[in-house]
Amino acid sequence: MSGGGARGAYEVGVLSFLLDTLPRRLGRPLDLDIFTGTSVGAIHACYAAASGATPGAGDRLISIWRSLSVDGVYDLHVPNLVAVPRRLLGLKREVPTEGRLSGLLDTRPLERLVREKIPWDELRRRLDTGAIEAVAIAATEIATGKSVVWIDRPGTRLHGWSHDPFVIARSTQLQPVHALASAAIPFLFPSLAVDGSYFCDGGLRLNTPLSPALRLGADRLFVVGLRHVPTAEEDAALASHRVASFPSLTYLTGKVLNALLLDHVDYDVDRLALMNAILETGVRAYGPEFLPRMNETIERLRGNPYRVVRHVYLQPSRDLGVIAAECVEHRPPGRTLQGWLADVIVRYAVRGDVVEEDLLSYLYFDRCYAEHLIELGRADAEARGDEIAALFSD
Repeated sequence: MSGGGARGAYEVGVLSFLLDTLPRRLGRPLDLDIFTGTSVGAIHACYAAASGATPGAGDRLISIWRSLSVDGVYDLHVPNLVAVPRRLLGLKREVPTEGRLSGLLDTRPLERLVREKIPWDELRRRLDTGAIEAVAIAATEIATGKSVVWIDRPGTRLHGWSHDPFVIARSTQLQPVHALASAAIPFLFPSLAVDGSYFCDGGLRLNTPLSPALRLGADRLFVVGLRHVPTAEEDAALASHRVASFPSLTYLTGKVLNALLLDHVDYDVDRLALMNAILETGVRAYGPEFLPRMNETIERLRGNPYRVVRHVYLQPSRDLGVIAAECVEHRPPGRTLQGWLADVIVRYAVRGDVVEEDLLSYLYFDRCYAEHLIELGRADAEARGDEIAALFSD
């Protein structure tokens, strides 16, 4: 599962189909062995790994997201907001407190949700008993700039993980802090300390987000993306807005976040499809011995054999930034001081031009937005239900 802040509500809709609807369609419990994720996807990976075997797990996750609001997710007291301009200008020297480096937004209310709503003890039990094989989540280590993949896989040593010097695999017993560190969008969310080092969003440096699942032995992948691929008509309709918005800091920040957090998954799914095509062509051309003979050399070189990996890649059928802007357009004014401050932040994120707002789509933890994304995720999964069922059917 991918990262993307509030966009993660789309993953919730997909998970509700996967965890609650698909088992009924298959007539049996769904076998999911390996869970991987980055950023908000890391939080969802931990939740699904811990709760996926219990009836109604998807509905419970939906209830959590429906309870969110901007003023309830962020600590929006006046002193915190007054410090924001000083941080932006570099005038406020950051001193780590409580194992965190401050971001522009104080997300401690959101952190409490992660700590309290994910059944971490059940995650430990399912891993220790072998009910699931592994959970892997990625984060970026600030001191080194390297991607760290935390892997909870009891009783198995990690070897031959990667030839990339900027990707490090570490065995660990996952705790809330690991998921929260993975979800720390740089500059916006606080970076958290894990084992004495500070981490931020894992989507920044991990150039192969599918790699953890593949290296853990997955031969089938269900991948959830958070970027909508626009049609030519959609691009044409938004062209003038994009040109007019280009000087806006909020507009550019949203596009930068798209490039940092969303693009990698698209590239890697394309790469996976290309590798599958090469291997399948080799088998057709040279017979069934092609892959085993090639892997005799490949395993000596890289430690892991090549194999054809069946996969389904699900992406939103609508632009999530456009949906965020539509929700803001109908947002009622805040009735409390925190509600008013939340409204100010939201309105600044769209800068009064409600068309396509990528930055807002990462930050807008709001029931209206969450419900639209949950509905979209569930509908998109239903539309490809036969394909998804076939992936898990044999």
